[in-house]
Amino acid sequence: MSSDDLAPEDAVTETTDADRFTNARAIRSTALFEDYTELIADLTEEFGEARITDIARRLGVTHPTANKAVLRLKREGLAISRPYRGVFLTEAGVAMAKAVKARHRLVVRLLIAVGVPPEAAEMDAEGIEHYVSETTLKAFEAYLDGRD
Repeated sequence: MSSDDLAPEDAVTETTDADRFTNARAIRSTALFEDYTELIADLTEEFGEARITDIARRLGVTHPTANKAVLRLKREGLAISRPYRGVFLTEAGVAMAKAVKARHRLVVRLLIAVGVPPEAAEMDAEGIEHYVSETTLKAFEAYLDGRD
C-alpha cells in the first residue's frame, strides 16, 4: 500500500508517527551529549576538571566508552581536553549543561508536586528531561508557579 492509497486521516497519522519517531531518535542521540556535559560540569565544579576515569566511574561505563563519548563531544564543539589534564566544556558545552540541569530540576519539581517520592523523582527525571518538549516544560512551569 502506498501513501497514495491511504485515507486522509491515515496519511495524517502516518506523517505524525514518522515525525514522532524521527524526533525520538534525534533526542536519543542528543541525550548522550546532555548527560556527559552535565556530568563534566558537575565534576569541573567539584574538582576543577573532569577526568575520563571519573566520568566513566560516575556514569557506570568503561574507560574506552567514556573516552569515545568525549571524543564525540570534542568533534561537536562541546568539550576540549588538555594533555595530562582533564576534559573541559566549551561555552556551547556549558550552555548545554546549564539547560539540562534546569530541565532536570523542573521535571523533579513537577514529579514531587504530583506525589512522586524524591528519590524516584530524581531517577525518573533523568530520562524524562531529555524527551520533554519546550512546550511541555513551559506548561510544567506554569502549573508549578500556579501552586506556589
